[in-house]
Order: sequence, then C-alpha cells, then structure tokens
Amino acid sequence: MGTRYAPAAMQVVVIPGRGSYDKLEVHERPSPALGSGQVRIEVEGVGVNYADCVVRMGLYKSAKEFVGWPITPGFEVSGVVTEVADNVTDLAVGDEVVAVTLFGGYTSELCVPRGQVFARPKGFDAAASAGFCAVHLTADYAVSELSGVGPGDPVLIHSAAGGVGTVLVQLARHRGCKVVGVVGASHKVDVVRSLGADAVIDKSREDLWVAARAHAPQGYKAVFDANGVATLGQSYAHTAPTGRVVIYGFATMLPRAGQRMNYLKLAWDWLRTPRFNPLELTSLNRSVMGFNLSYMFGQRALLERSMARLLALADADVLRPASVRTYRLSDVGKAHYDLETGQTVGKLVLVPDARYEPTPA
Repeated sequence: MGTRYAPAAMQVVVIPGRGSYDKLEVHERPSPALGSGQVRIEVEGVGVNYADCVVRMGLYKSAKEFVGWPITPGFEVSGVVTEVADNVTDLAVGDEVVAVTLFGGYTSELCVPRGQVFARPKGFDAAASAGFCAVHLTADYAVSELSGVGPGDPVLIHSAAGGVGTVLVQLARHRGCKVVGVVGASHKVDVVRSLGADAVIDKSREDLWVAARAHAPQGYKAVFDANGVATLGQSYAHTAPTGRVVIYGFATMLPRAGQRMNYLKLAWDWLRTPRFNPLELTSLNRSVMGFNLSYMFGQRALLERSMARLLALADADVLRPASVRTYRLSDVGKAHYDLETGQTVGKLVLVPDARYEPTPA
C-alpha cells in the first residue's frame, strides 16, 4: 500500500503570457492529486535554466506545443519523497531524490511518474542536486551520444563557465580530451581551469578565434556551441575533418537582462544564421548536429541510460557540484534577470519560501 499524504497548499510560479520578468507570478494552490505510478516530492530546490527564460519570452517551441499559456516553467527539482502510489514499490517516504519534468518544476510540491525520479547524486546536497539533471543530461547527450570524442581529441566549449559548460568540461576531461574552454569575463577563467580545462580563452581580453586556432591548429574534433549566430559560423570553420559541431542553443539571438524582445533583430539574426551545404559537409568530412532534450523526453531508455552514467560518475567523484546561488521561489524574477546578464557562474537554484535560508555572508 502507498503511504497516504495529507494534501496542503503549494507555492507555484505561473507565466500567463510571454514577456519580461513582470510576467512571472507566484501563486498558492492546492496540492495536486497523486496519480497511478507517481511519486509526490516535497521540493527542496528547483534548477533555473536559460531555457526557462526562453519559455517566458514565448520562444520555446516545445512549451508552446506541449503546454501553451499559462505555463509553469522548470525541468528539474531535488526533494524528499512524501508519498508514493500503491503500484510504486521501489521508493519510500523520506528518500532523497532528484526528478525531471517536462515543465512544471517551479513549485514547492510535485507529482511525477516514477520513471522520472532518481536517487540524489553522491556528494551533491539539496541545492546542488536541484541543478543536476537538466545540465548534466544535456552535456552527457552532447558528449556521449553525439560528439564521438576520445583521448587526445581537441574540443572547444563555448560558455564553459555556465551550467552546461561546466559539465561539458568535466565530461570531456574524463574522456581524455584536450579541453579548451571559452568564457566572456575574466572572473570565470579560474573556475573553468579548476574543472580541468587545458586552456581557457577569455574573449573579453583576447581574440577568440585567433586563440582558438593557436590551441588547435588542425581544428577541433568537437565544438559545443549554444550561442547561435554570433559564433556558429566560426565554430564550423574551426572544426577538423571528421569533427562535429554540436548545437544546443541560440543564446546570443535573444535579449539580455532588462531588454525587450526585438523581433527585427531576431529576424535579422535568423537570416544571418549559417546554412550548411550537404555537398560541403561531405567534402570536408564535417558534421553539424543539434538537439533539444524536451523533444526526447518520452525516450525513457535514453533517459535511464544517461542518468545511470551520470550518477556513476558522481559516485566516482568525476562530476563535482557546481557553485550554487540560491533564491527564494518568490524572487524568481531576480533569478531570471541575473541569469540573463551572462555574469553568473555555475547554477542558480530556487528554494520554496518556507524552506529558504539566506546564504551566510
């Protein structure tokens, strides 16, 4: 028999329509009913990802297709199991877990299918584990399923101090690659070096592509790029024969913190985005690959394989927790603003107001 739970109220973030930070509303709602095969989690932390900001802007395609307005963003949480359905036998009340969800994570309580719930990674506390799933699954798919990199291969990682970037550095280093990270501010250099990068390019102080060529004169076996039009063409140009450009975002095409959406700029950037000629791809022996995990959410075998791989690496101390900055769930607008500035390092995590404790000065 499943352990019974007394329903209560929960805190939840709702976006009624696209826009800036003023579109993020915090509500109190009744706890959801637990369905068959589901697990109820008292949320301790919610990972904030740039994709959540894109959802708020109204530009995240799968959010429009799968949910629409209003929407609660959020792909990942950490927490404690408070109830399990009668047909869930391998989890118990009190288990510390992480979970993935196709939107809906910005809340203090969550009911999700058992197949989306995993043990908390070893060495990660509640805050750090809240930001584990989305960035680690993204980086693992890019490296393990797409890149084909191995010992000695040079790889170039844009935004190497960000959430996905820090994991890409660690995974590529674990595979024995020559890791070259790119950062946009000097205070991020030491962070990336501490994760095992062989070289770090600070594009605020040096020419990105001159430095990139110096570190890998024959080109890169893989370039991981979530910038979009700002770097994509040169990422491709600096890829070696048999190399691959792996694309998982288009951050530079979107507004920065405090800016309004400029649809003319967005259209111009879309027109300037490189188009890749298949005849050239075959003659140069290069590949261009892209993905969005939200469109692969239903592939349970892929999810389980990737999480098993990542949890094993966490247990082996290969993956280390990123630095974490926490915010009250009700301060979600501030978290989005800070993330969009591009100056943050590591992960941003929302903590339900009732559980929030300020970080000691």
